[in-house]
Amino acid sequence: MNNAAGSEAVAPRWRESGLVWLILAALLLGLDQWTKIIAVAALEYAVPVPVFPGLNWKLVHNHGAAFSLLAGASGWQRWFFLTLALVISVVLTLWLRRLPRIAWNLCLPLALIVSGAIGNAIDRVLYGYVIDFVHVYWREWSWPVFNVADSAISVGAVMLVLYELGWLGPKRETG
Repeated sequence: MNNAAGSEAVAPRWRESGLVWLILAALLLGLDQWTKIIAVAALEYAVPVPVFPGLNWKLVHNHGAAFSLLAGASGWQRWFFLTLALVISVVLTLWLRRLPRIAWNLCLPLALIVSGAIGNAIDRVLYGYVIDFVHVYWREWSWPVFNVADSAISVGAVMLVLYELGWLGPKRETG
């Protein structure tokens, strides 16, 4: 079997599987990294820049996980969260491989989570922390500062719950 024949046999299966959704994940990963580059270049650390009431740009470094969980630990959390993100990304990618491309209601949330996990993992490798810059608040209440990757993970997780509840259309067999 020559290389051309081998690649032709694999290509249609890849295009028909949920792996196609990794294209969206790659685009979101690019958006996440691009917005973080802009935030680092344009914002002064921890100084809020008002966008409109309820939203600031505010550059912060998150050494922990969501909501700064374990941010005050002695440094081991960097490697723990990096390993966790990579394991989750591999498991979800293998799951996507088993799904049909048309199963958008499961492929989309999985791709969002993979994108966000890898986006934050890149930060942990490069800097030892995650770059966050979106600050939502209302009067005295303040949501933890977040980024595009965090948003992708959160939306993907909510969509997975909705999928499991049957609120995103019919469930598909995973192969």
